[in-house]
Amino acid sequence: MTLEVRQRLVAAAREAMARSHSPYSHFRVGAALLGADGRVFTGTNVENASYGLSICAERTAVFKAVSEGCRDFVAAAVATDTDRPTPPCGACRQVLQEFAPGLVIHLAGRGGDVETFRLSELLPRPFDNFTPGEAL
Repeated sequence: MTLEVRQRLVAAAREAMARSHSPYSHFRVGAALLGADGRVFTGTNVENASYGLSICAERTAVFKAVSEGCRDFVAAAVATDTDRPTPPCGACRQVLQEFAPGLVIHLAGRGGDVETFRLSELLPRPFDNFTPGEAL
């Protein structure tokens, strides 16, 4: 992946972060997901007074992409307004795993540093689709 593509994804994630609806946590997050077909899907976190009904930026981007017919992803960027880059939560890691186990994820905080990981580094032992009765 080129530096230009990484910068484009991080910029899209930062733009999505600006649209965050986070009146309770004040923790703004934006995500950008690059489909294998070249399209970029963005998402932001949307909180609700009933916290369990909130949704993270990463899952918003995945669900948006799937609803628009894209299910094959090659890279993602997650931007937060924290000093250090923040990785996706466990639920988002698991959803990303379902669609893109080889995903490259760029994490960007408020500063200029961008950290890059493979999803497998962030979720080393994912829950997989086991066959009923199969020994774990």
